[in-house]
Amino acid sequence: MSQVTLNASTSREHGSRSSRRLRAAGSIPAVVYGEGVAPFSVSVDAKEFRNAVAGDHGLNTLISLASDGATHTVMARQIQRHPVRGTVAHVDFQVIDENKGVVVEVPVHVVGDAVDVRHHDWEVDQKAFSLVLRALPAKIPTFVTVDISDLKVGGAIRVGDVPLPDGVVPAQDSTLAVVGTRAGRAAKTAGNA
Repeated sequence: MSQVTLNASTSREHGSRSSRRLRAAGSIPAVVYGEGVAPFSVSVDAKEFRNAVAGDHGLNTLISLASDGATHTVMARQIQRHPVRGTVAHVDFQVIDENKGVVVEVPVHVVGDAVDVRHHDWEVDQKAFSLVLRALPAKIPTFVTVDISDLKVGGAIRVGDVPLPDGVVPAQDSTLAVVGTRAGRAAKTAGNA
C-alpha cells in the first residue's frame, strides 16, 4: 500500500472561535496521538485531506503527516462532520507502527448468485456491510469479497467463513453472520396457504 503525504501546521490556537476561523480559511483542525507520541494539535488543508482519503482505501489510507520537520505515519481514525453541511469539522490522526497490526474496518462486497435460495423464493439478507479486521498496515485489503454462489436456504456465511488474504485475521466474533437468508414474500404466502 502506498502512502500519501499530507502537510500539517502545528501553529494553531485552541478553542471553537479559532477552529471556526480555520475552517473558513479552508483548513481542518485535527489532533495527532498514538504510541510513543504525546498528543498534539495540528491543522491540515481540507482539500489535501479529501484527496488523501479519496482513494480505494478511504480512511484506511496510510498518511505520511509532515509537521515542523517531523514526519509521522498516521491513519485517520475518527472524522467529525458538520451536522448540516456534512463537511469535515475535525480529524483524529493515530500514529501507527508499520511493523505492528492495526484494527481496521473494511467494506464487504457480495458477489455471485445464490441460485438455490432464489429457486425456493427466498432472499439473500446481507447482515454486515463491513468487517473489523487486524492486519499489518501494508496488508490492509481495500475490500473483502463474499461469494454467495453456494448459499443454501436457511444457510449463512459467517465472519469465520470469509476467505481473507494472508496476514489478515478477523478482529470480531467469527460466528457473526455476514450474509444470511430469509423467506421471501412468495415463500411466506405459500407457507400461510
